[in-house]
Amino acid sequence: MKAHGGFYIDGAWHPADDRDTIDVVNPVDEQVIGQVPAGTAADMDTAVRAARSALGGWAATPPTERAARLTALHDVLTARKDEIAETITAELGSPLAFSQAVHASVPIAVAASYAELAATYSFEEKVGNSTVLHEPIGVVGAITPWNYPLHQIVAKVGPALAAGCTIVLKPAEDTPLTAQLFAEAVHEAGIPAGVFNLVTGLGRIAGQALVEHPGVDLVSFTGSTAVGRQIAAVAGAAVKKVALELGGKSANVILPSADLAKAVNVGVANVMSNSGQTCSAWTRMLVHTSQYDEAVALAQAAAAKYGERIGPVVNARQRERVRGYIDKGVAEGARLVAGGTEAPREQGYFVSPTVFADVTPEMTIAQEEIFGPVLSILRYEDEDDALRIANGTVYGLAGAVWGAEPEAVAFARRMETGQVDINGGRFNPRAPFGGYKQSGVGRELGAHGLAEYLQTKSLQF
Repeated sequence: MKAHGGFYIDGAWHPADDRDTIDVVNPVDEQVIGQVPAGTAADMDTAVRAARSALGGWAATPPTERAARLTALHDVLTARKDEIAETITAELGSPLAFSQAVHASVPIAVAASYAELAATYSFEEKVGNSTVLHEPIGVVGAITPWNYPLHQIVAKVGPALAAGCTIVLKPAEDTPLTAQLFAEAVHEAGIPAGVFNLVTGLGRIAGQALVEHPGVDLVSFTGSTAVGRQIAAVAGAAVKKVALELGGKSANVILPSADLAKAVNVGVANVMSNSGQTCSAWTRMLVHTSQYDEAVALAQAAAAKYGERIGPVVNARQRERVRGYIDKGVAEGARLVAGGTEAPREQGYFVSPTVFADVTPEMTIAQEEIFGPVLSILRYEDEDDALRIANGTVYGLAGAVWGAEPEAVAFARRMETGQVDINGGRFNPRAPFGGYKQSGVGRELGAHGLAEYLQTKSLQF
């Protein structure tokens, strides 16, 4: 894969020189496909200083002009869509069709939404005798994960640019080539020097330096709840704002009035999508006891179709983590009806599509985020029991309800989660996304996502 081999700081590429490097590995064949420099605290300081220097000019740029730059960025990403998909397939292992349909297309739609919002958002409003200004919060430190590498970048950079903020991005070390490609697009779109900066590196070094830097006003992080807690603690000591999109253990509640076959098949597809590496995946399927055996049989048959269709997980460490959870599920008494720990292929970080039945709410696989193609099916006695189970984890990121619409909507309103799909509702890039409880703080996407990058000032007359 083509890679600059350096950082993008202050509008220019900076060579890696004699820095340590990070290998980028294709999860399908375990071959090294590129290298990127491992950034240091000094590199982060250079990037943050560039962002701070550019902040005044970009914040003062009229929103319509910021919108024009975002439109240009959208157009570049659209023109390079095939290259984006191929790059993500190479470094994440996602099947090319999924990379084209989701990994490349969704962030392009999100970029378009922020170009529109930059031009139409009310950055100033009258409240009685006051004029309330919505101003950029400042320099943003963005730390993004590997599971949706471009989407997570655009979901942070898009609103930050629209708001008038400047950004330093530290992407996940497993998928940095996508971030470098995005930096190329930023440059081609004519976004001014210093407004966007990219430093690759390890989380414990480059990421920590970004979080701790006194020149950063907001840290936007997507990743595990454990790391999110650490970031919140560091930011809290400096009274620095955070936006955290963290883990999930989402419930897919199938009410007796639902189309059972459709609900189960879509539910299995949701969990297997992106090899289960989706924080909002419906990894707990809740079925009424009267339909439970039929649902298990349907899920078993559906999972069998994904054996050759899903890609690997991102690396060997993640593969062993997922296998460990499968072993724990068996040890705690869940019934394995599909998949397991046996390697489906001789090469690559593949995990078999796995389905557990007879899962009880207190089991580890029903409580902890696995981040792999593993579905747990739980039974419930009535709606109150289903609600207790659905809300019975520390997470609250997403979920689904299937059934007669008034009944399903009423149930969804009682779920302690940030987003609920009803009867297979479509993804909306303009709707807010984020979690309750330990699934995070703040929202991404749409006007609510833009608001995270703004602070308010009141002028009284």
